[in-house]
Amino acid sequence: LAVILRSIGDGVITTDTEGRVVLINQVDEELTGWSQEEAGGAKLEDVFRIIDETSRKELTNPVMESLHTGRVVELSNHTVLISRDGTERAIADSAAPILNEANKIIGVVLVFRDVSEKKHIEEELFKARKLESIGVLAGGIAHDFNNFLTAILGNISLARRLTMPDDRVYEILENAETASNRAKGLTQQLLTFSKGGTPIRKLASIGKIIAESASFVLRGSNVSYQLDIDPNLYLAEVDAGQMTQVFNNLIINADQSMPNGGQIKISAANAINPSSGDHSNPDKAAIKISISDQGHGISTEHLDRIFDPYFTTKKQGSGLGLATVYSIIHNHFGEITATSKEGAGTTFNILLPARTNCELDTVRSETEDSHQGNGSILIMDDEKIVCEVLTNILEHFGYEVESCSEGNEASQLYEKSFKNNRPYDVVIMDITIPGGIGGKEAITLLQKIDPNVCAIVSSGYANDPIMAHCNDYGFAATLSKPYNIAEIEDVLKTVFRSPSVGSKSGS
Repeated sequence: LAVILRSIGDGVITTDTEGRVVLINQVDEELTGWSQEEAGGAKLEDVFRIIDETSRKELTNPVMESLHTGRVVELSNHTVLISRDGTERAIADSAAPILNEANKIIGVVLVFRDVSEKKHIEEELFKARKLESIGVLAGGIAHDFNNFLTAILGNISLARRLTMPDDRVYEILENAETASNRAKGLTQQLLTFSKGGTPIRKLASIGKIIAESASFVLRGSNVSYQLDIDPNLYLAEVDAGQMTQVFNNLIINADQSMPNGGQIKISAANAINPSSGDHSNPDKAAIKISISDQGHGISTEHLDRIFDPYFTTKKQGSGLGLATVYSIIHNHFGEITATSKEGAGTTFNILLPARTNCELDTVRSETEDSHQGNGSILIMDDEKIVCEVLTNILEHFGYEVESCSEGNEASQLYEKSFKNNRPYDVVIMDITIPGGIGGKEAITLLQKIDPNVCAIVSSGYANDPIMAHCNDYGFAATLSKPYNIAEIEDVLKTVFRSPSVGSKSGS
């Protein structure tokens, strides 16, 4: 019997009719911290201390209940065993009476197992399902909001273009456009949180993104910040929305670690990263970013886990902020590490691949002449307000414009124009058409009509893989919602430089 008891995986305790321990097995010794020699003859409640996980109150001894009733007694849910050294473990199972040949109760056997890991896995699965549901909801909200924001931002930017800079209305429109761009940043955070996350990289100034994030996050805070950004800092190909989320999260964490105030030091300098995974960056040029606070710091025990999903030391934390930061940085072929000392603050260091000998396009002057084009463009979007604002902007540029709401209609219009030897120079298509054929399927239909069709893919789901790798799906360029007149102008200039488009339009 002793060999069997020591071989099984459950903890086993047998008691006499007075509830005193007679025997415990090896698993029980490990879980309770009591040896057989120490436990023998002791009261069960001394060896087997159990409490309710939620109320923290001691639970009724199941052995005494089994002795009194003569029945098997199941341990209640949320039972926690407190071992001799204070370790707490979630446990489950039951106590049953031991009967002799005359069916008389001569003791009780208590069998239990540690279900902490099982419970943890179940909780993680629940969190994952919950997160997936929230992600789908967040993506849907962001998509719809981006459609509305496209109409707002597009109309505002067109109105600015039609107004003189010295006009009072121009200043009002400028403020409205700034606020709309802030709202655009919020939808980007929703999209990063939702399913997807493939970065849409464009050349950007990391220094500018950092400065804007610090100013935005710390507005009204009792925490100050100091920027040390190399004036000759390299540019980087990044998803600006996702990178903004990285710096927002890190600066928010730094701010929250100093409830009584302090200073955050942020630096950015050119560097070399020999281990960069970005194969398009052979010279290994990098940007090193450091964000340091004077907060309470992170314990050595927790430091190795801070990037784990759902791990948090905050009472109201979700455990997703730093996990998202880590994911974004690695999706950009970068590296992120943290150093900390309790009571002495924390520093996050980031290495991002950089682009040398590159320059951003010069910022367009508001008084500069608007882009002038000729040719015809077909719009496919199920949102009428999006079609209207895009039509107004394209007609302002000088294009002939037609619009439709889904892929079959787009195919019919394109086939008609192609047969009349007047094919559309460009087609702008939304990816997602509820209840209809969207851009991914529609481009295939158009290519059967005209293998040289030039199409721009547009979406409020800016993290859709098609938006990140549009050429793989047959598109010439992307136009992420919400967009303003300048962004439309830039993408049109790009596609109209294409020889195939130029030959169609005669430009």
